[in-house]
Amino acid sequence: MKVLHLNTYAGNGGAGKACLRLSKALKSQGTDSVVAVNFLFKRNPEVHDLSRGFFFKWLTAAGIILERLLNRLFVKPVPVPFSIPFWGRDISGRELLRSADLIHIHWINHAFLRPDDIKKLSALNKPIVWTFHDSNAFTGGCHVRYNCEHYQNECGNCPVLKKSGPDDLSHSIWKRKARAYQGNKYTVIAPSKWMERSVRQSKLMGSQPAVNIPNTLDTTVFKSIDQSESRRSLGLPVSKFIMMSGFMPSRNDLHKGTSYLIEAIGIFIADHSISPEDVELVIFGNRDVSNTPVFPVKATFLGTIAAEEKLAMCYSAADVFLAPSLEDNLPYTVMESLACGTPVVGFTTGGIPDMVQHLHNGYLAEYRSATDLASGIRWVFDHPDKATLRANSRKFIEDNFSEKQVADRHIELYNSLVRENAPA
Repeated sequence: MKVLHLNTYAGNGGAGKACLRLSKALKSQGTDSVVAVNFLFKRNPEVHDLSRGFFFKWLTAAGIILERLLNRLFVKPVPVPFSIPFWGRDISGRELLRSADLIHIHWINHAFLRPDDIKKLSALNKPIVWTFHDSNAFTGGCHVRYNCEHYQNECGNCPVLKKSGPDDLSHSIWKRKARAYQGNKYTVIAPSKWMERSVRQSKLMGSQPAVNIPNTLDTTVFKSIDQSESRRSLGLPVSKFIMMSGFMPSRNDLHKGTSYLIEAIGIFIADHSISPEDVELVIFGNRDVSNTPVFPVKATFLGTIAAEEKLAMCYSAADVFLAPSLEDNLPYTVMESLACGTPVVGFTTGGIPDMVQHLHNGYLAEYRSATDLASGIRWVFDHPDKATLRANSRKFIEDNFSEKQVADRHIELYNSLVRENAPA
């Protein structure tokens, strides 16, 4: 069986990582798995570039830029990702698509596949699996919904659009998707239980079959490394209580919950009568240098960590990983941290409860409560048996998210769909 994965980028963002990691896991189990992307930043012999050549590369880049410009015209300057499917491409005639036994769609925004382009893939009469790495496939444009429930009807009155109303742009996009999806079957893979529930509640995709299968992780790469050795290698203090967090652009960032993190650390320091000199916050990932928030303790920025082996060392160096995100499907940072034996404190939202077992391998704080987030930090700080806590963290990921387990579940689904689609 030949499986073709489609994603906009290779290895960029959570969806890009998930796509490549799944393909690798499938190959290790003997499946012919191929990844094709619309835009390849760096040459990768294991990824098929659908925009080869100077002309097509720049044409694709122009489409991505055009979509961003359209967003500025129609979307408020708020930190809620929104996609307008104006530009895209029809790839249904490519031999790569026609030779596949099954098509697995991942994240296909940024001027790759519009609703009508996806409809043309359905005309190939092959099983189509679609992993929802965010909510865009069943909304009128947004990728992150927060408390908005308009997707349960037909969108409209969109809170992120400059011109909002019953028949606004979000409603038009919703109707466009509805026309394209009508009469076609897409088997939805929801990486988290939260996403599975959201799909079933959506009017757009609620009637499609959906199954919860998590993303996978190479636990031979993301593993526990001696904490003191990791800290020395990274130039971090050996004796401090180190908290770690991921991408932290600004204090005003909504999606990643930066303001709650800052407040929680302040509460933890004050309530525990700890000297700020004994605590350090370490952050990896990009940051807005011009708008860096002020933290109540020393903050060390490691920048973007490209090598997974070094990233595993970063997680291993920390005493706790903080995940204050307000909405996340199945965040890889949480999974990676636990795989490296570092407990996680985060809000009870999205797919975080799928990975964090409260008071076993971490702490699930009350949603949007900086006070309870501080309680979680305090729980890890005071834990009497940190070795067991770290062992619990590692074991849960090994037992539930290993490459073989996740690959086998995908293969079982693929086989059932191919058999179902075979001519009588």
